[in-house]
Amino acid sequence: MKQIKTAAQAVEAVKDGSSIMIGGFMVCGHPFTLVDEVLKKGLKDLTLITNDAGFPEKGIGKLIVSGQTKCLIVSHIGLNPVAGQKMHSGEMEVQLVPQGTLAERIRAKGAGLGGILTPTGAGTEVEKGKQKFNLNGKDYILENPIGADFAFIKATIADKNGNCFVAKSAKNFNLVMAMAADCVIAEAEKIVEPGELDPELVTVPGVFVNALVSAQINDRSF
Repeated sequence: MKQIKTAAQAVEAVKDGSSIMIGGFMVCGHPFTLVDEVLKKGLKDLTLITNDAGFPEKGIGKLIVSGQTKCLIVSHIGLNPVAGQKMHSGEMEVQLVPQGTLAERIRAKGAGLGGILTPTGAGTEVEKGKQKFNLNGKDYILENPIGADFAFIKATIADKNGNCFVAKSAKNFNLVMAMAADCVIAEAEKIVEPGELDPELVTVPGVFVNALVSAQINDRSF
């Protein structure tokens, strides 16, 4: 069985300068409890890898507003004007990655691949500094895998073996991030005994999960 920890215990190993993947999409499927614990701990110089910059007052957006984020690797930041301000001022490095490319680069890390070839960005600013290939008359660029020290994922239900069910659109990025990080902490709205979660519903197998946390902050507005 996996360790069931408090949020404070779960983020104890997270240090200044750590890299953290955070699952979800526009804070749907977002591990609010874990993010707020990192905020409370006052960690700094973090590298955050996630779909978007969230909102200034919610989830990952708080870590951007507080100045704890040194580098943000995302697909878009339009929902959080503070992220744009910090990017333009140079206060925070922002690496904008096309959404499909971001997902595939993370998946490549979890699958042990050396990278992916994608036509997305070929012939644009995106290809600068990257290897380029022409296959069957079409240009591709090589994108390197993305991994992290930690992944914070959100589960609707988890069993004590770490198997997680993630509902609907909250599934976004959770599985690939769980495969690509050194330590995976699953924040679950409900934790059940082994055997109580239908195997057909498992989104993230427990083999990828290191610890469980009971969610204290839930938001169903998305």
